[in-house]
Amino acid sequence: MDALLDLLNSRPLVGGEERDALGDPADGRRWAREHGGDGSLAELALLREARDVLRDVVCGESAPAALGPLLEGVHQTPEITSDGLQWTVRTPPHARLAVETVLAWAATEERMPGRLRPCANTECRLFLLDRSRANRARWCSMAACGNREKARRHYERTR
Repeated sequence: MDALLDLLNSRPLVGGEERDALGDPADGRRWAREHGGDGSLAELALLREARDVLRDVVCGESAPAALGPLLEGVHQTPEITSDGLQWTVRTPPHARLAVETVLAWAATEERMPGRLRPCANTECRLFLLDRSRANRARWCSMAACGNREKARRHYERTR
């Protein structure tokens, strides 16, 4: 689940400028390796594609079916172990990390529907996973985006 949020948040706005953690090959390789990938060019291309499609799906701009092409050639195989039934995902090596993020999105939607969402700050491009009991979190960070939004509303009220 952390890799899913990290992938969605790998293209933030910093000082009004987009910073793409997967844009530069060296930075992208480092990001992929930190998340268990190999950092190959094919893997980075697929991660960028997965990020963009996931972003559109989470924002409601695309239907979940748009994720289908990312899962082509992927198979799940059941195995009986001493612990019970275990599913093993078989995928081309360069696609493993992207497939894992799509599967993490699916698991999140199944267990915590509607809790993965974009930050409510219109000047922010980050996403959050609301783990609160009330399901009312709105900002990726209360210290940054939440504070800015509350200060903006206070200023408008007192103006």
